[in-house]
Amino acid sequence: MYQPQADFAGLFHAFTGGPGAIGPELTALMLEQQAGNPLLVSTASDIALFPGRGAAPRMESFRKSTRGFIELTAISHLPLAIAYVARRRELAPDDVAGWRTPLQGLLPHIARVRGANVAEMWRQHVNLPAFAGQEAKIAALVAYTLDATEAYVERALVDASLLDFDALAAQYFDPPAGVLPVSMNATMFATFCLAYVDIAFRIGAWLHGSGIDWARAMVLVSGQSGRPTAGVTWSSNSMCNLVWRVSDGRMPADRLYVAPHAPGFSVDQFQDQAALAGLEQTYRRLWMHTRTSVEVSRQMFAHHPAYVFSPDAQRDMPPIHGLDDQAACVARLRRIMEDPQQLLVNCVADYVVDELQRNGNRPGEVPIPGFTNVDYEGLVRG
Repeated sequence: MYQPQADFAGLFHAFTGGPGAIGPELTALMLEQQAGNPLLVSTASDIALFPGRGAAPRMESFRKSTRGFIELTAISHLPLAIAYVARRRELAPDDVAGWRTPLQGLLPHIARVRGANVAEMWRQHVNLPAFAGQEAKIAALVAYTLDATEAYVERALVDASLLDFDALAAQYFDPPAGVLPVSMNATMFATFCLAYVDIAFRIGAWLHGSGIDWARAMVLVSGQSGRPTAGVTWSSNSMCNLVWRVSDGRMPADRLYVAPHAPGFSVDQFQDQAALAGLEQTYRRLWMHTRTSVEVSRQMFAHHPAYVFSPDAQRDMPPIHGLDDQAACVARLRRIMEDPQQLLVNCVADYVVDELQRNGNRPGEVPIPGFTNVDYEGLVRG
């Protein structure tokens, strides 16, 4: 194995080596001087605020550990499940059991959910402030999606040609109103939106109530989010825009770093104070190590044009121009599935956050395409 010449290696390590090297020494000094800065760390399912100087952290959970997420996402995934079975059949058409068995297996699940899906379940069991007053309509949206999917599955088990993607598009995913009153593309988008409305509302309220000094905040989006290829940049990680918008722009956007290879944490770790203290220091060192070169560069190259990060310039999802802009909603659904950089929630996240910020964090007033403008209760009664 090649070994660099010793004197050159010594010079190299004088800057980048262990704790006594020039780079780590500057980082350590900056850490010491800013030990009281608030540190906000978000992972794939939890967010924690470390106030600084050893103060106990506070945490809020979202996604799978919260009420309503599994219930709504189960419905969002129904059209996807049909599409995956259709693709399975397309790839192995002679393996009839390979596609019939999972397709038929959806029917008892649909039946059980239909029995559980009543307004009172959404009111008492899920019981989310974000859904207050909309529980009956949510139950009707779910019932409509279950009915439409069950009917299509039963027909496809008799006529396998209905699993061709042209037939699916024309009769299930994106049919005209005469075939299906509301497309499954619309119900997918609506249920994605509803799930994220709760997340954005709760995290937004929690951040607002945390008293964070945003000008000094150190913010990390840490670890893997969603697919291994997703959420590694500002534009592809929904938490970046949520935190920045909730700060009302008071947090300098360049103080938030996405660190996909950094460690995550779970609720259980908050019972182990020693482990938490160690984890906080790991996060602080990581953030400050990143920050050191930024601050040095600003002084080192002060007489040259600066790099200015703009969150708004990072946003690249198709804009939604109103409740009936189904084309934009479907374009977003397609984007998140075809672009491995995107978190699935990105099809709705920026839209929901913008609407919540616009209306003062009132979730019931977020206009949701495929939900707000549809009378599902009338459709189910019919």
